[in-house]
Amino acid sequence: MARAIWSGTISFGLVNIPVKLYGAVKDRNVHFHMLHEKDNVRVRQKMWCPADGEDVELDGIVKGYEVGPDQYVVVSADELDALAPVASRAIEILDFVYMSEIDPIYYQHPYYLLPDEQGKRAYSLLLQALKDAGRVGIGKLVMRNKEYLVALRPFNDVMCLETMHFFDEVVEAATIEPLPVPTEAKERELEMAHQLIEALSDKFEPERYRDEYRESVMDLVNAKAEGREFAMPSPVEETGKVIDLMAALEASLKSARSTGDAAEGGGKSR
Repeated sequence: MARAIWSGTISFGLVNIPVKLYGAVKDRNVHFHMLHEKDNVRVRQKMWCPADGEDVELDGIVKGYEVGPDQYVVVSADELDALAPVASRAIEILDFVYMSEIDPIYYQHPYYLLPDEQGKRAYSLLLQALKDAGRVGIGKLVMRNKEYLVALRPFNDVMCLETMHFFDEVVEAATIEPLPVPTEAKERELEMAHQLIEALSDKFEPERYRDEYRESVMDLVNAKAEGREFAMPSPVEETGKVIDLMAALEASLKSARSTGDAAEGGGKSR
């Protein structure tokens, strides 16, 4: 069984619900180690000071915040500890908001929040009330000396806790470069775009979408580990830039319709 990474209570009003926090997603990325090509031994990274050309041990490291080019303010571990958020075993709900009001850009990482034995009744009550109201609980959580903004939302028959980005962490697109000037779509092009969206519309079934690159890399790794040959795919030729928007829409719609016709009766295979 999975081990809880945090335990405490959900607190709203005078109600306290004992809960435990579990990871809701698993890192499935392929991770490689850096090896010395000559003998396949893992290499080590050293900390080195270019000013005196010496290796630096861990106990000789301090934390510095850069305030200018090569200018740092040194902050001690004791100073940071004194400013750390007060450890708490409560997720205090500050507000209940409509789920539709939260843009997904604010969501960061999902966890499952499950009840302790003595909190099951109150947990089920809050879960059902959130479902009925279509709302999400917004609160704060202190975990591993870090304060998180969190959202508690129903997910199937359990509570999902999403850590969230704070408002000042979300970058406004307009600060990156000037936003494109809106242009009025031609009626025929817009009609074709609507038809293309409709032709490609379907129910969201997450199991249909796979990380094909990861699967291919693992097939390569397994083949090498077993001493088998692995047939590398042919290079994909890049297509030219689309110039005629209407022609591209028509071709896309024709392809989507033919795919839909071929899959009709047996489920789509996109």
